[in-house]
Amino acid sequence: MILEFEKPIKELEARVAELHRLAGSNEGLQGEISRLEEALDAAKKRIYAHLTPYQRVQVARHPDRPNFRSYRDAMTDDFYELSGDHLGADDPAVRGGLARIGSHSVMLLGHDKGDEVNSRVASNFGMAHPEGYRKAGRLYGLAERFGTPIVALVDTPGAFAGREAEERGQAWAISADLMALARVPVPVVAVVIGEGGSGGALAMCVADHVVMLENSYLSVIAPEACAAIIFRDPKRAAEAAEAMKITARDLMAHGIIDEVLPEPLGGAHNEPGTAVEAVTHAVEGALARLSKLGPEALVKGRYERYRRIGTHLVEGEAAKVL
Repeated sequence: MILEFEKPIKELEARVAELHRLAGSNEGLQGEISRLEEALDAAKKRIYAHLTPYQRVQVARHPDRPNFRSYRDAMTDDFYELSGDHLGADDPAVRGGLARIGSHSVMLLGHDKGDEVNSRVASNFGMAHPEGYRKAGRLYGLAERFGTPIVALVDTPGAFAGREAEERGQAWAISADLMALARVPVPVVAVVIGEGGSGGALAMCVADHVVMLENSYLSVIAPEACAAIIFRDPKRAAEAAEAMKITARDLMAHGIIDEVLPEPLGGAHNEPGTAVEAVTHAVEGALARLSKLGPEALVKGRYERYRRIGTHLVEGEAAKVL
């Protein structure tokens, strides 16, 4: 998949690859190859340094972007998956279990979009049903019982919006997850690795430390849906994304998240290993800091953190918890 704004880069890459194939030992072509490689590097820096909010949304949705499975396999040792909501079903859109990240035993969970056609269909493209969020709630409860930190990897367009999901208690399941995370007396770290859509993402984002990859987004609604409601035209999604302030930098400026992780030039889908390494390092650092705090301090700090969000300040006034 090639995004529209990536086409000039891909064309240059194809020309460089073709010249390398033709050049062989011909030294006459080496100068031309060097010139094109410099132009390619300049084009990447120019394009990716000035992505619009909607272009970042497109990068966050790229099918080759590292997903939950990529991070799970690279970050953890001894991952032991725990399935089902213990009420009758298992939702493959949410996966989780006990694992070890560095020196920390954790409860790792997240949205699973799959990595090829069959697994993506089976996981409903990361759009969880009520059973998925009840599973998440069960894992939060186990983490509390075991005194184990929670690490959540968020990557979902949103919770499944079908009628049957509401009939089976989608809203109740998500609200129960929010309450569980607000009260759980263990460290909670959330990382938005791609899409962070609506309540489906928020059910894993009430955390002590929220991290976002540079080209991920977090929003109450998708830009296309927002444009359809506000402008009566989903084609104005780019305009909606600009107004909604959904990028990592915007959210950091408003105190909604705590850390932005730069991505490799060209996005995480071009260098998955580098992105996974950055997330692993950030999670280990957050766990090391939060593990020094007691249960009461964690819950109190989490409460104060969310009370601060949205507080209006007079110029020069320090933020205060209401």
